[in-house]
Amino acid sequence: MDALIHHLEDKRELTSSEVEVAAALLLDPSAPDSKKERLLEALALKGETPGEIAGFVEAFLDQAVDPHLGLLDLDGPTLDVCGTGGDQLDLFNVSTTAMFIAAAAGAVVVKHGNRGITSKSGGADVLEALGVRIDLSADQFRSCVEKAGMGFMFAPLYHPAFKSVVAVRKSLAQRGVKTIFNLIGPLLNPARPQCQLVGVFSRELCPAFAEILQRLGRESAWVVHGTTGDGRCVDEVSLMGSTRICKSGLFQDLDDEEVRPRDFGLKHAEVAELQGGDAIANAAILESILNGREIGPKRDMVLMNAGAALACAGLADDMGDGIEIAREMIISGAAMERLRLLQKASQA
Repeated sequence: MDALIHHLEDKRELTSSEVEVAAALLLDPSAPDSKKERLLEALALKGETPGEIAGFVEAFLDQAVDPHLGLLDLDGPTLDVCGTGGDQLDLFNVSTTAMFIAAAAGAVVVKHGNRGITSKSGGADVLEALGVRIDLSADQFRSCVEKAGMGFMFAPLYHPAFKSVVAVRKSLAQRGVKTIFNLIGPLLNPARPQCQLVGVFSRELCPAFAEILQRLGRESAWVVHGTTGDGRCVDEVSLMGSTRICKSGLFQDLDDEEVRPRDFGLKHAEVAELQGGDAIANAAILESILNGREIGPKRDMVLMNAGAALACAGLADDMGDGIEIAREMIISGAAMERLRLLQKASQA
């Protein structure tokens, strides 16, 4: 490990074989935490390259629990919709709401997530508040996907090897050091979905994440970074300002564009109009959007993100078409029906 640390301190990029060795050492319970800290900090100070990040993700996924989705005969493209977190705006659970709309429109949603770390309510928290079981084994998750067309994988259950870096990550966080683990959460879906919409907390991460997702084999990937009217960051497609979208995939070159709410006939919103609360409050917001009672900015924010997800998954011609399909999924009751199916299937 000392050689790898010195290599990084000299600002040299790790080779693919060195990344494999570094990943194995980080997940080795017998390796000293002090050296794991030095390695992660040196990597962060050097700056992680897309190749290094993709290599670490592949190595970590090799140690993850595989849900074996290949055993199922799926009708639609597999899709995950998630964000890195870290925008500190305390919005309601936008991507978790959007996933029910995407499933209603034909995507097989394989959601991978955790409890809230930088927010009051993470995807796992709000689903639990809705009566969805989050502690599903791989077999139970697969059954859920078969019955409901969607399912949730609780990250700690699917990445047991990460227990070996819990203390290290906590120690570095207390010193204000952001490491590769602050970046890779959305990339670690053990189901390896065909399509993925990822929100990132930094505009500069958009092209890097698009390249990483391409390296990881995504057939279609959209990486989004939004803004607010006063210039703050949003790890979603934003109703509060412009959004950068970097698109990539196995069969397409990187595409980089900027969109605004008015491009789709939607009104600009302020941050306060889109903020949520704890898991119970956010669960109520989610249900009010899906059942059609909420028709204001919160619904429009979800429509933008669901529309982007559907376009990413090839279920809409473009984002504008996706927004109209998403709107119909709410009006018809199909999105709410997906929530009910998931509640029932997860408890079976």
